[in-house]
Amino acid sequence: MNIATPAATVVLDDVVPACAPWSAVVRAGHRLDIIDLHGNQAVDCLLYAAADHTDRYSAQATVTAQRNIFLTTGSVLRTDRGTALMTVLADEVGNHDTIAGACSQESNTLRYGQHTRHQHACVENFLAEAAKWDMGKRDLVSNINWFMNVPVEADGTLGIVDGRSAPGKAVSLRAEIDTLVLVSNCPQINNPCNGFEPTPVRMVVTR
Repeated sequence: MNIATPAATVVLDDVVPACAPWSAVVRAGHRLDIIDLHGNQAVDCLLYAAADHTDRYSAQATVTAQRNIFLTTGSVLRTDRGTALMTVLADEVGNHDTIAGACSQESNTLRYGQHTRHQHACVENFLAEAAKWDMGKRDLVSNINWFMNVPVEADGTLGIVDGRSAPGKAVSLRAEIDTLVLVSNCPQINNPCNGFEPTPVRMVVTR
């Protein structure tokens, strides 16, 4: 993918290790490219207005406004107050999940058995990264799952199946206001959202 055009300047270029958290403030008008380096890697994501962390991404408001449960090119990521945080500028995958939520040690235990209780999960990543911004558990809400394939059956049943992504595929977002982006590079190994083997992703911010 062509990340930066001649008119663009790279202001941040980080590789997030497998299973790790990441965060940064993306300034209004800047672009964030989330790049799936090895393919089939879910990237859990939370968004907050940088100036007011109580104005945060709302899956409900976003889905209602766009009348679509999936995210793709043109989707505007909104808060409960209607604030537009970021817009999906380009999408090389097709759609992304905004309803399945983040894995946690508790949900792993319920879904996959007590032997998974010790496994690191996205909620733990979010809590560790949120603490850097003076936020805690009450500040976590339903998240976006970039690259995660969650089909919905006619009876409303959700599935978690192999992703549609591939090595080097990306989704590109433009910040509409200064936006704090929190990411958990999903450590899940009990379902196929990461191909059962979490891998690194790359986060590139340009202006």
